[in-house]
Amino acid sequence: MTDACDPRQNHLLNLLPSNQYERIIPHLEGVSMRLGEVLYESGGELNYVYFPTNCIVSLLYVMENGASAEIAVTGNDGIIGVAVFMGGGTMPNRAVVQSAGHAYRLRKKSFMQEFNRSGGRRSSALQHLMLRYAQTLITQMSQTAVCNRHHSVDQQLCRWLLLSLDRLPTNELRMTQELIANMLGVRREGVTEAAGKLQKAGLIEYSRGRIMVIDRPGLEERVCECYDVVKTEFDRLLPPPDLNAALLSY
Repeated sequence: MTDACDPRQNHLLNLLPSNQYERIIPHLEGVSMRLGEVLYESGGELNYVYFPTNCIVSLLYVMENGASAEIAVTGNDGIIGVAVFMGGGTMPNRAVVQSAGHAYRLRKKSFMQEFNRSGGRRSSALQHLMLRYAQTLITQMSQTAVCNRHHSVDQQLCRWLLLSLDRLPTNELRMTQELIANMLGVRREGVTEAAGKLQKAGLIEYSRGRIMVIDRPGLEERVCECYDVVKTEFDRLLPPPDLNAALLSY
């Protein structure tokens, strides 16, 4: 197994106590995540949950006329398939791979067996982690809605780039302007103009289908408050392993 496929690259798996992690490991299946691959469609039954390691998956709401907009992004920070443990069974959105890479998937039955496992009167650590992650996802969705309504395309693009970088091992993204426009729910011309401004400011280098971030601090100065709200909530609810242990024992 290569480092790129190490399950512990996923933040949630890395936060699990060793006993739960060891019980889950035999049931995890490594999978390649191809660019543009659809993991589930709106209303489709979820048979697996996915733990990304070095890929990014976008959650998109698709309108009847085919127009779409991204409502959240998930990478090595989380899990795809929250409806499995939230009780809904299906989601009203589409999950599509935004940046290719790898992930681990776990069958619904195996996941729920561990999710529902308890130690005496206490719920499982997995259950605590998943519910905390669900809260961070709700925060991201809510803030995305606010951002899309009140902030410029430049600011939205900065937010999208920073959220993506937080979930990737490199500073490079492979994504066309057309796909970015679909993610943000704006016109392609708006993305072209916004990317041009960022490149002129020396923050990114853009060529066909490739964006290289060369000045992250500059992006952080330019981005709207929405990025910090999402990141702060994630860091509060799902801190590094040593701090998270205290939360799980609470």
